[in-house]
Amino acid sequence: MKLSRSYFTLIISVFTICVYLTGCNSAMQAYKDGQKKFENGEYDLAIKAFEKAAAANIEPVQTDYLIAESYRLSNRFKEAIPFYKKAIDAGLNKPDAKFQYAYALKTAGQYEEASAQYASYAKDTAASQNLQQRALREIEILRIADRLRTTKMDVELKDIPLNTSSSEFGPTILGSELVFSFSKKDKVYKNNGQPMLGLYKVALSEDAGTTQGTPTLLSNEIFDADANEASPAFSPDGKTLVFARGNTGKKNGTLDVDLYLSRNVNGQWTAPAILPINDSLAWDGSPAFSRDGKTLYFASNRAGGAGGIDLYRTNMDASGRFSKPVNMGKDINTAGDDMFPYVAEGGKLYFASDGHPGLGKLDLFSATRTQGVISIENLGLPFNSPQDDFGLVFYQDLNKGFFSSNREGGKGDDDIYYFAGPEEEDSTTIAKNNDPNSPLNPNNPNYINGKPKVVRYFLAGNVVENGSTSTPIDSAVIRIYPDTADTQIAELPSRRDGKFGTQPIEEGKSYSLLVQRKGYISKREPFSMDGRSIPPIFLTKELTDTTFNVTIKLDKLELNKTFVLENIYYDLNKYNIRPDAAIELDKLVQILKDNPTMKIELSSHTDARATDAYNMTLSQNRAESAVTYLNSKGIDADRMVARGYGERELIIPNAKTEEEHQRNRRTEFTILSY
Repeated sequence: MKLSRSYFTLIISVFTICVYLTGCNSAMQAYKDGQKKFENGEYDLAIKAFEKAAAANIEPVQTDYLIAESYRLSNRFKEAIPFYKKAIDAGLNKPDAKFQYAYALKTAGQYEEASAQYASYAKDTAASQNLQQRALREIEILRIADRLRTTKMDVELKDIPLNTSSSEFGPTILGSELVFSFSKKDKVYKNNGQPMLGLYKVALSEDAGTTQGTPTLLSNEIFDADANEASPAFSPDGKTLVFARGNTGKKNGTLDVDLYLSRNVNGQWTAPAILPINDSLAWDGSPAFSRDGKTLYFASNRAGGAGGIDLYRTNMDASGRFSKPVNMGKDINTAGDDMFPYVAEGGKLYFASDGHPGLGKLDLFSATRTQGVISIENLGLPFNSPQDDFGLVFYQDLNKGFFSSNREGGKGDDDIYYFAGPEEEDSTTIAKNNDPNSPLNPNNPNYINGKPKVVRYFLAGNVVENGSTSTPIDSAVIRIYPDTADTQIAELPSRRDGKFGTQPIEEGKSYSLLVQRKGYISKREPFSMDGRSIPPIFLTKELTDTTFNVTIKLDKLELNKTFVLENIYYDLNKYNIRPDAAIELDKLVQILKDNPTMKIELSSHTDARATDAYNMTLSQNRAESAVTYLNSKGIDADRMVARGYGERELIIPNAKTEEEHQRNRRTEFTILSY
């Protein structure tokens, strides 16, 4: 039988289509695998999967964004920059990505470009209000970056032999040895693709200017092959070790990073025991002892802090029991990350932060208390760079020591650097360089012409209708209360343009604004001065006035209007109120107290992954559980109706992803009367 040319052409075309479809299916599967790895915090594996999807042009904008986020969340900001840029230039509809892009540019020392991105983000009406405030603050910080780069200590840095292409950081001194965190274990950490971290030691040379020999494991007792172990801190007598251990994969993300304690008994370290000061829902790390060994400092992102990661302290008694951890306050902690504390001789605190004015990501700072006032000072060059600079410790005196950095020019990732100042007897040590200077000293940022710099803060804002048009609301009454009391300190009306103000407010305080207008649901809006204080280095005159503006959106009071309560989650197949759900329900308690005539239906909805009858029962139990909680908080039971709808009112009828199922599992309240 003779076959025609057209037949062969058809066969080749079919083969080509099959190859194409197979490639597309493979690339789409890679994209889905990347999403799963990303959700599990396995960012290095996610990047590899997304790169395959990107090569086939699968979801290009979202893929570039997720690659950027994977680099950011694994602390590789510089690598994230081109992917943020591609996604944003292509029309990415995620406002907060522009903030992270600006932050990444700052860590690369691209200050002008970073400032432009921060400014663009601050103008975006869809942006997070908290991040908008941070963006405006970052713009001010970038304006003085050149001034910070002129603050140079009289010290020299030296790379030391132990550094490799892996990560070395968190140095501390134990006798004549340097103990540090080293990325050296056999198992690879899926977050960043590096070997897992362990605690290692190496001998110091006599002058401590270098190290001798090959690093060895600190102790076989302090070694978990499946975990990261880092940030060692020894008590002054060298008998107690506290360190961070986690990232075992037992919990998603960083929630399983906790502090552990080991004691040296007859020259051997005991098996580590987890400390009771840990928060099971938070990251706890970077410990440090006070000079007398009675106080432990550490960092945590637990609830109730000033922003990201905060510094805390806890006291230890003679029997080894710990007091309740105390946040170290708003003078030290910022809306960013504040971590890696170290207490030097004399009691001065050193720490790393990306929230105080700095050159990039983490910078090294000192905190000094004089007559009850805490002054924060950037250590300047050569300690700080646009990248991470952290983990400072002194050796023998306040003139030399070690710190960690992932700055340009290192061996790779985090490296440990040795620093030393001049040896002359009358030389100015690092500690003296950072002590508050005389008011007459022109380099003292707290004074100008010998007089203290003063800032007066004010609060103003506007009230608008919640909706696409943001119509101004006049004749609203804005009552301002201290966050910790019910005593009203101001009552302001909104004008025809919706604006109100101004009210003097105090540095370091938090407030609550109760906004009421007939025909609208009364609303409370929190306002905190956390992270908003202007550092003295920004001030150019004796008296500076600054006003913070807030926008408050009111919803119309309408029958049968429904509102979704965000973040009301329940454990699988359960209906008890979890602590995180209680936080959200407390907001509804406040709404009902501020609107005492309003009656509501509180409804619960499930996804469609069980039988209809089961979901109806489960949702009814959840709704009743929420109503019972509200009643326990003082809301009359006759103001609420509990109703479970099961799977009968799905937002996404054919949900496939976990995110879509979660949108269907929601709690709502509907206005029945007022």
